[in-house]
Amino acid sequence: MLDKWTNAWVAPVLTRCAVGLARRGVTPTQLTVGGFAIGMLALPLLAYQAYGLALVAIVLNRLCDGLDGALARHLQCQSDAGGFLDIVLDFVFYAAVVLGFALADPGQNALPSALLLFAFMGTGASFLAFAIAAKRHGLERPHFEYKAFYYLDGLTEGTETIIAFVVFCLWPAHFAWLASLFALACMLTAAMRIAGGYRALVMAEEASGGDFEKGGGSSSGASG
Repeated sequence: MLDKWTNAWVAPVLTRCAVGLARRGVTPTQLTVGGFAIGMLALPLLAYQAYGLALVAIVLNRLCDGLDGALARHLQCQSDAGGFLDIVLDFVFYAAVVLGFALADPGQNALPSALLLFAFMGTGASFLAFAIAAKRHGLERPHFEYKAFYYLDGLTEGTETIIAFVVFCLWPAHFAWLASLFALACMLTAAMRIAGGYRALVMAEEASGGDFEKGGGSSSGASG
């Protein structure tokens, strides 16, 4: 929900930083993998309740996540391979942060963490499944032209997730209800994406003269 506004003022800063990184020979893949490695440090740090250091790792990971895309655009080397690596490592990182809080206090945090991971599964699956279908139908990205995949917006996007992780680290004693609240927002986002994505694909199928129900069935059979 907030990404369309945060991108407007963050993008110019990232672009300037990307120019400097390019001069030093840094590649987008190095940023993606390096940022992921830094972000994964949050898992043991959270497990040992070192919330301040974990927050630093989380912020650095998100900074690298923004810089790799800006650098790829500056170097004009955007690719499906880079987009694939970026989004997969992002989702692994998100899950690792939630797992870290569960390990920090299993008795208090395990159930809210499971609920949040369940919600992440809904947002992630709806995001990626629609991206595949959107690519097949040639649908454009009206609001997120800098994303490697088609981006269905909702209540909880990248900006909201970063804010949630920061809040979790600042007030870890309240993680249980904070995570539960964020999980509900994520589930609502997933529901919005499923409904909106289904309608968009039905319209795309009708516009191309195809049969959406048959197309969906054949697609499931192929993937299964």
